[in-house]
Amino acid sequence: MATRYSPTIRRRRLSAELKRLRQAARMTSEEAARASELSKTAYSNIENGFKQRPKVPEVRSILTAFGVPPGQEYEEILDLCRQSLERGWWNRYRDVLAARYVGFETEASQISTWEPVVIPGLLQIPEYIEVTAQAALAQPEDIRRVVDARMTRQRILDDDDAPELWAIFDETALLRLEAHPRVCQQQVRHLLDLAERPTITLQMTRANQLNAGSGGPFVLLEFPEPVDPTVVYLETDTDGIYLEEPDEIARYRNLMNHLRLAALRPGETIDQLQQMIE
Repeated sequence: MATRYSPTIRRRRLSAELKRLRQAARMTSEEAARASELSKTAYSNIENGFKQRPKVPEVRSILTAFGVPPGQEYEEILDLCRQSLERGWWNRYRDVLAARYVGFETEASQISTWEPVVIPGLLQIPEYIEVTAQAALAQPEDIRRVVDARMTRQRILDDDDAPELWAIFDETALLRLEAHPRVCQQQVRHLLDLAERPTITLQMTRANQLNAGSGGPFVLLEFPEPVDPTVVYLETDTDGIYLEEPDEIARYRNLMNHLRLAALRPGETIDQLQQMIE
């Protein structure tokens, strides 16, 4: 089981537990809010996970309203609340990364990602990050923060319980580095080094071939605990879109399978990367 800790996951788990208890008590959200002496909005935000820092007294009032007696379950749920109040390292970089996404990524046991334009963030070297950030007209200080944040994210790949990462990217992500040959060579060498790790699988799609991923990048995040459902993340200019419905998850699993079939096989990908630096 993963030992990496994420307040984001604890907050989502707290929301799921409160919803389960409310349904077991046969109460509506309005009835639960009234019984716990909270406003409808306050209760709804806690149960739906919209409130970033739910207060322990609020959750205690909710448990009392549901008739949950003091004991193991009562204390475990309060502990979830306390853990959800902590701040992950990523909160320091909220201006340059999607903090909620990193909260999910931190505790994922399996990460499957498709990137049609750039090298996936977990695989980028600092020089590549700088070049792509400069293309976005970022200020020098912003670029430094982007590099720091992304390199800190990558530490999960070095953990004893590192997630299984399956990354598919398009060849054009490297071909766009034609004006930066040294960066391209360093990035390719880094990809080859990472491909040797048993927890990392890389595949590359060819630039001159159409595939099923034209709709844009996405990430499938799976977790070690059955109580934490799979999440699909779609990147946007803000924090992104998070999908959790079973039919949505199934759709993107199917899309990832199509991409795996369309891309060069892992061994072929390594051969092609080696040819690029030779």
